[in-house]
Amino acid sequence: MTTPTAPPTTAPTQTIQQGPTLTVTGPARDRFDEILTPDAIAFLTELHHRFANRRHDRLADRMRRRFEIGSGHDPQFRDDTRHIREDADWRVAGAGPRLEDRRVEITGPTDPKMTINALNSGAKVWLADQEDATSPTWQNVIGGQLSLRDAIRGELSFTSAEGKTYEVTAEETPTIVMRPRGWHLVEKHLTFVDRTGRSMAASGSLVDFGLYFFHNAKALIDNGRGPYFYIAKLESSEEAKLWDDVFTFAEEYIGIPHGTIRATVLIETLPAAFEMDEILYELRDHCAGLNAGRWDYIFSIIKNYRGRGARFVLPDRSEITMTVPFMRAYTELLVKTCHKRGAFAIGGMSAFIPNRRDPEVTQSAIEKVSADKKREAGDGFDGTWVAHPDLIPTARAEFDAVLGDRPNQIDRQRDDVHVQASDLLDLRIGRPITSAGVRGNVSVAIRYIEAWLRGLGAVAIDNLMEDAATAEISRSQVWQWIHQDRSTDDGTRITPEHIEELITEVLANATRSAGDRFDDAAEIFREVSLGTEFPAFLTLSAYSKFLVEED
Repeated sequence: MTTPTAPPTTAPTQTIQQGPTLTVTGPARDRFDEILTPDAIAFLTELHHRFANRRHDRLADRMRRRFEIGSGHDPQFRDDTRHIREDADWRVAGAGPRLEDRRVEITGPTDPKMTINALNSGAKVWLADQEDATSPTWQNVIGGQLSLRDAIRGELSFTSAEGKTYEVTAEETPTIVMRPRGWHLVEKHLTFVDRTGRSMAASGSLVDFGLYFFHNAKALIDNGRGPYFYIAKLESSEEAKLWDDVFTFAEEYIGIPHGTIRATVLIETLPAAFEMDEILYELRDHCAGLNAGRWDYIFSIIKNYRGRGARFVLPDRSEITMTVPFMRAYTELLVKTCHKRGAFAIGGMSAFIPNRRDPEVTQSAIEKVSADKKREAGDGFDGTWVAHPDLIPTARAEFDAVLGDRPNQIDRQRDDVHVQASDLLDLRIGRPITSAGVRGNVSVAIRYIEAWLRGLGAVAIDNLMEDAATAEISRSQVWQWIHQDRSTDDGTRITPEHIEELITEVLANATRSAGDRFDDAAEIFREVSLGTEFPAFLTLSAYSKFLVEED
C-alpha cells in the first residue's frame, strides 16, 4: 500500500512595508546642507506621511467646485456651517507676541538683498514671500530659507556683484510673517515615496512651511516673537482645517505649546469669500486674521466665471478698482467678519511704486497709494501692504490718522455692513475693453513671465510692482475675451490671430540680451491664453518645463 505524499508546502508571501521616505533630487549648492539636514528631512517626511493624501483630496474638491460654478451653480454661503456663522461667542487666538500692531506691512521675496532691505524698512511686519513674489527655482527655495535663518539669528549680510555691502542696521526690525506656497504647488526637487511605494513630488506648502518652522520656531520664540505664517490660495474651510492640523502636529513634534503658531489667511479666491467665518473657526487656535488679497481674488473671479457668458466678462484690468461693487462687498465683509471674531483685517497691496529718477511718477504713486490706504483705514482695516520702502511713510500716515496710539481697531464692529451672496457676484463695472487694455495684458504677462523664468518673482513693470497674480489676471482675461467673442471699444475683435499679432509686437519691442527668456515666455503665454483648455495656474506647467533641475 502506497502512502500518499503530502503536497509541498509554500510559505505565504509576506508584503514588507517600507517606511515613507523623502529624497532630495535637486543639486547640492553652497550651504544647502544647513537647511536640508537629516533631522529637517525627517520632519518633512513625517509631514508628507500624515498630510499628503489629504492635500490631494482637497485639490480634488477644488476641481469639483470649479466645475460646479462653471456649470451654472453660483457659490452660496453654506447651509451646513450656518451654526458657525450664527454662533456669536467664539473668537480666534489673535495676535502673537510682536504682532499686535500691523499698520504697515512690507512684502517681498527672500533673497539676501531683499531680506535686508525689508528688515531695514521701518515697517511693522515683513511678509517674507516664498509664494507669488518668488520664482520657485531651487536656488530661490533653499536660498530663501538660508536668508531667513541667518536674519533671525542676526547673521545676515550680502555683498553684490558690484561690491556693495548690505547689512541689517535697524534697531527694531519688522516681525517676520512667512508665506509658503499654496496647496496646489509642488516641489520637484524633493521626492516623497509613501509606505505603499507610490512616488510623488513633494508639496511646496509643506516644504516651505516645514523647513522654516523646523529651523526657526524656537529661535523666533527666544527672540520674543513666534513662528508666523501667511496662508495663500485657500478655497475652503476644509483646507483651513488641514493647515490647522499641520500646525498642531508641528508644535507637538518640536515640543512647543499648542497655539504658538499664528496664521493670517489671504482671502484671495472666490470660494473662500463665502467661507470667511468658517476659515477663521477651523484655524481659531492658530489664527491672527485675514488679508484681502485683491489681485488673486480678481484672477479667481475670472477663472471661475470665464465660460459663463457676457455678464461675467470684466473690462480692462486697470478698471477693476477696489470701489467696484464686487470688490467693495468682499472687503467690507472681510472687515466685518474679522472684527466680529477678534481677528486682524489686513488690507491689500497697491501696486503703484515710486521711481527715484522720475519725480512725477513718484508723486503720482504717493497720491494713489495715499487714497487707497485712506479708504482702507476708514473702512476699518487694521493694517495694509506696501511693496516699496519709500511708500511706508505714506501708508503709515493714513493709518496713524485713524488709529492714533492704538495698535489696531479690532474693537470697531461693522454692524452697518450687510453683504449678500449676490453682492459678491455683482460684476457690473460699465467700462469697455480697450485695445490698449488688450495690448497691455499681453505685454505685461510676457515681460513678467520672462523675468520669472530668470528667477525673479517680484518685478517692476511700467511703474507697478507685479507678481504672479498680474500675469494670471492678464492671461485669463485674454482667454476669456477670446472665448466670449469680445471686441474692443474701437471694434477690434479679440481673436487668437489678433493676440498673435500683439505677441509678435511685444517680442519685436523687447530689449533683448544674451540669456533672455522672451521666446520661452511667449511659448508659455500662448499655452495659457490661446489654448482650448484653461490651465488652472500658468505656473504649474511653466515650473515643470523650465525650472526643475536635475542633480
